[in-house]
Amino acid sequence: MWPRNPLLYLLFGIVVEAISRSPYPTSVPSPKPSSFVVPTWDIHTSPQDGEAIAQLSLPGANITDWHHISTSRCTLMGCLLHAGVYDDSKLFFSDNLKSFNRAQFAVPWLYRNEFKLTPRPGQHHFLKTNGITSKADILLNGHSVTTKDFQVGSYAGHEYEITELVNRGTNGLLIQVYPTDYNYDFALGFVDWNPYPPDNGTGVWRDVVVRQTGPVALEPLRVVTDFELPVGKGAANVTLKATARNLENRNLTFAAQSTILAKSGGAPTVKTQSVTLGPYRSVDVTLTTTLTRPSIWWPKAWGGQPLYSGKISVLTENSSVSDTVEQSFGIRKVTSSINAHNDTIFSINGHPFQVIGGGYSSDMFLRWDTAKFEAQAHYMLDLGHNTVRLEGKMEHPELYGVADRLGLMVLPGWECCDKWEAWQYNNDLAVKSDWAAHDYGIANASMRHEAAMLQSHPSLLGFLVGSDYWPDDNATAIYMDAFKRTDWQNPIVASASKRSYPAALGPGGMKMDGPYDWVPPNYWYDAEPSEDRLGAAFGFGSELGAGVGTPEFGSLEKFLAKEDLDDLWKKPEKGLYHMSTNVSSFYDRKIYNEALWKRMGAPTSLDDYLMKAQMMDYEATRAQFESVSAFWSKKRPATGLIYWMLNNAWPSLHWNLFDYYMRPAGSYFGAKVGARPEHVAFDYASKELYLINHSIDRRGPRIVNVDIVGLHGEKLASTTVRARTEPNKSKSVHKLPPLKGATDADFLRVVLTDEKRQTLSRNIYWIAKTVDQLDWDNSDWFYTPVTKYANYSALNQVQAAEVTTTVTPSKGGLNSSTGHDVLLENHSAVPAVFVSLNLVDGAGGDVAPVFWSDNYVTLLPHEKLTLRVTSRAKGAAAVQVQGKNVAPVTVALG
Repeated sequence: MWPRNPLLYLLFGIVVEAISRSPYPTSVPSPKPSSFVVPTWDIHTSPQDGEAIAQLSLPGANITDWHHISTSRCTLMGCLLHAGVYDDSKLFFSDNLKSFNRAQFAVPWLYRNEFKLTPRPGQHHFLKTNGITSKADILLNGHSVTTKDFQVGSYAGHEYEITELVNRGTNGLLIQVYPTDYNYDFALGFVDWNPYPPDNGTGVWRDVVVRQTGPVALEPLRVVTDFELPVGKGAANVTLKATARNLENRNLTFAAQSTILAKSGGAPTVKTQSVTLGPYRSVDVTLTTTLTRPSIWWPKAWGGQPLYSGKISVLTENSSVSDTVEQSFGIRKVTSSINAHNDTIFSINGHPFQVIGGGYSSDMFLRWDTAKFEAQAHYMLDLGHNTVRLEGKMEHPELYGVADRLGLMVLPGWECCDKWEAWQYNNDLAVKSDWAAHDYGIANASMRHEAAMLQSHPSLLGFLVGSDYWPDDNATAIYMDAFKRTDWQNPIVASASKRSYPAALGPGGMKMDGPYDWVPPNYWYDAEPSEDRLGAAFGFGSELGAGVGTPEFGSLEKFLAKEDLDDLWKKPEKGLYHMSTNVSSFYDRKIYNEALWKRMGAPTSLDDYLMKAQMMDYEATRAQFESVSAFWSKKRPATGLIYWMLNNAWPSLHWNLFDYYMRPAGSYFGAKVGARPEHVAFDYASKELYLINHSIDRRGPRIVNVDIVGLHGEKLASTTVRARTEPNKSKSVHKLPPLKGATDADFLRVVLTDEKRQTLSRNIYWIAKTVDQLDWDNSDWFYTPVTKYANYSALNQVQAAEVTTTVTPSKGGLNSSTGHDVLLENHSAVPAVFVSLNLVDGAGGDVAPVFWSDNYVTLLPHEKLTLRVTSRAKGAAAVQVQGKNVAPVTVALG
């Protein structure tokens, strides 16, 4: 059996996997290799009697009173929700989760499955774990495969040979999982994003695989690609590597064969070499192929996503295939450097790559839904994002497969604020369990497993081996060795903050100085002197945002009771269960609400509060994304932005660009405007207009039309600016002069067109006579105080506007073969302010996911605007329209 003596291996921080002798005759050729995912589970709490557990792992054990789960992976809570024992819509409603019986998860639980095998001479069988939280005993047919002393760590995947334990016929597999504690275990934790799940994520959260090979087994395939820059000028070398293990007590000579095939079609490229391997020995099989005309993989905004399939097979006696490993891959080159300001700049295929993205959260109960993530990825691309950051929520291989196909970069890494960063120099932890010798072994197994899973994916931008804190020198050496062993080609970043770094890695070049709560739009543009400006638009902001993301009513009513809804606008300083934990700085909306009350005026109803909140959210995210885009070409450039956060683990009142139910609102469409491929942005601090170009191929003359209109519709100023745009650049093209005749609140419209007068972007700001006054000297880690607020309360007195809505079918569009055009016409002499549109079903319920070309728009007097809406969701029947001064109306789809 292997591993043998795992405690000794863990003591030295390495994982050694010895091979047992095959019990079968050596002269019989092995059948073709095969594998399967354990498809379902039966779960139950563990009995107190250890002998009973061994009995329960035998085929035919009585499990009539167990929960039967028809999925291959789920935490305990995920399993029980899947089985219908609990209903998350009820658990998430109001504060119901507070009273949940968590005590049931204070004891071990069992996962059980029976499967059939027909072992034959020459075969070897393996059990592969990819993720069990956080530790487990594994038994097969009454025998121990491993114990919790070795199978420990949520990412510590291992492969165990079970050849001597398998039955011909039915086999019983039992996994006993132990309660997880984020302070002491290497798990997938949550900090102040949401309450801890009652089970702390305990369970078989990733697939367990049973596989069969012949006498030679292969470890996961590694793919190494290389080509000369610039792109398109030469060939590319593709090297396929895999470690081959001789499982038997004899010399073996076998053929290793590599196959590379473009997924778009064409003939495969095949290479073969002969290998002789001694008993129980291992060797790296390496086969290199030169592709004379390679297809290069690009992020979505810059090009296509051609993918290849790579495969290595080993053929033994009589040309029998002993084992095969296969991976999808793309050919591209990612590098990073530290500039003169100690900021990280990434490059892809030789082009400087400004990271624009958001911080992803998995579901609170770690439930995975490929279709949902694909919809989330489409949202990110629609937002103009190019990268998603995964802080310790590295999910499943399917996530990276989606990202590969769609052209979305991924920046994964270890998480903060728990055991993963329990270093002696981390004094931020309330409970700190410093790493002991065996913890480094867990870290080694975790890093090797994750690196092997991620290594071939072209969507990988890099890996953050630290989040808030950098790893110590011992952990760094372990991580770097794991990357080396897996032929890692992507940047490795010391941490997401600038606190410090290990000497072996050098500076991380990223900042994590906040904010996480509301700041005004001019905050981002007030970037000098940068040493005092924290999260403003310079350098690489690894996680920062204005703390917004208020859901609309259709989502709020799904998780808030009547009294909870009243609290939003009647008790602006009250702690709210659906914000963050009650010990968090973000348990209430005090900072946000103070700004809303003083800038927009005290709300008069829930509807009024939500209208003002959506305007605040839109304004906040637009300014954040616009400022970073505008300052890309500054002397100290803004090199990257990861918005905190992209999505929520549960229904939340903040920190999202689309809510838990997948409905986009103000924060989404502000961010979308701010990250358009070509755009003009207004700098609230300097009053300059910046011409932004995120592409690598668009260039030439551009026209910027600027109009300023007063609150009552009067024209205050108008000008036309001509400029030239350059690929992957931004620059100031105009400064607004002092405005004569300004009212208490005016509207600035900026429209960018090309030389053919095709509109590239349209943008409307509401501007006051003054801007918000920031108190930089008293900044905290999560916000900067405002000493005087801009006054937009005059918007409450704007005259009613008459807007008509016409909906007609249209062909084509994002994410759907059919969609609808929505024509808005403002028939009034005053602006129609902040008009929102919502796709609904016949009962008036939200339809999501949904894609709008634009939304939450302001129309100047007598202006027309056509928007496009598409959705693959079923049941769409009408569009709801309303605005700050526009009466609600529902228009049926044409």
